Amino acid sequence: MVKLGIEKLIEDPSILKGKRTGLVGSATSVDRNFRSAVDLLHDHPGVRLTTIFGCQQGFWGETQDNMIEWESCRYPIHDLPLYSLYGKERKPTAKMLKDVDALVFDIQDVGTRIYTFIWTMANCMQACADLGKEFVVCDRPNPINGVAVEGNVSQEEFASFVALYALPLRHGMTVGEIAEYVNGEFKPGCRLTVMKMEGWRREQWLDETDAPWVIPSANMPTLETAVVYPGTVIFEGTNISEGRGTTRPFEFVGAPFIDGFKLAAMLEGYKLSGVFFRPCFFLPTFSKFAGQNCGGVQLHVTDRGAFLPVKTALAILKTIMDLYPGEFAWKEPPYEYTFDKLPIDMIFGCDWIRKELEKKASVETILDRAEIELKDFMPRREKYLLYR
Repeated sequence: MVKLGIEKLIEDPSILKGKRTGLVGSATSVDRNFRSAVDLLHDHPGVRLTTIFGCQQGFWGETQDNMIEWESCRYPIHDLPLYSLYGKERKPTAKMLKDVDALVFDIQDVGTRIYTFIWTMANCMQACADLGKEFVVCDRPNPINGVAVEGNVSQEEFASFVALYALPLRHGMTVGEIAEYVNGEFKPGCRLTVMKMEGWRREQWLDETDAPWVIPSANMPTLETAVVYPGTVIFEGTNISEGRGTTRPFEFVGAPFIDGFKLAAMLEGYKLSGVFFRPCFFLPTFSKFAGQNCGGVQLHVTDRGAFLPVKTALAILKTIMDLYPGEFAWKEPPYEYTFDKLPIDMIFGCDWIRKELEKKASVETILDRAEIELKDFMPRREKYLLYR
């Protein structure tokens, strides 16, 4: 049994006593009985819930395609203001927080740096610091475990809403630990409290606990999606489909010009651990190549403990670049409202990986350089780990 941060807060909400409370939440903000944190806070006699905020993908994870903004509205049933933090504003304004003394964050992350919920959290921390509000994080498990760390560390020069602060693609941290890391390393000066979980061990995957899985966004339907996402998300920065518009997003990779049988055969040469590449065809209903038959591969993870998503995705990307130099292309800006940088550079949080790939560098060469960055990052990460 894992007792979630929201369950700990509801057991003892004394930190919220006498304070007007706001909630940054989503459909994932539930206890083990799937009761919404909105209801839990609203109905608690010791809590005065006044305001609700939502992140990318809509409060209920309803927006299908990527980077679709949504507008503020009223939360049904309780008739409270529901402010969008993925619309005209990305950070709560003073007006949004006028009826809030303490802001609670309770959202299930997926363990990958470019998933924007953690950066909404960082923006909320800064807003609370600027306005003298308290900030409370209700911690939840990293669904793809809190041990594995992989990929390069993002650089300040490429800071964006998919990399506000330095993190590797797969960070192996909980949202509470990331909040402590941001507050400690980058000094927003936030009055931060993390409601720690009880019973979670770092090596656990979400399905090894009794914590609930609720779809955090329309294209993150299953835990299996989250397992491959730290790697195949990089295809968002290319003209290759990452499987959006299918029932297996981020497990399918392909394009109309790709021969999936040839791609799968080439990838066998990498002898990658924990994954099988099955040649396939898929027909996206939206996003890239909507209505066009795409050839490619489906990633079947056979051993998630051995599987290295970033290494695997780099191998797929390099192989496609080598096989189809005339057809492959990097996606053009904008991406997350940045117009002067290539989307792939923002996703990687640097431009050196793209440049190495363009020079036909090996996957091993790229990962060796990323490992140097990780060796610098890991001792800083260690200081903020809440679960040993």
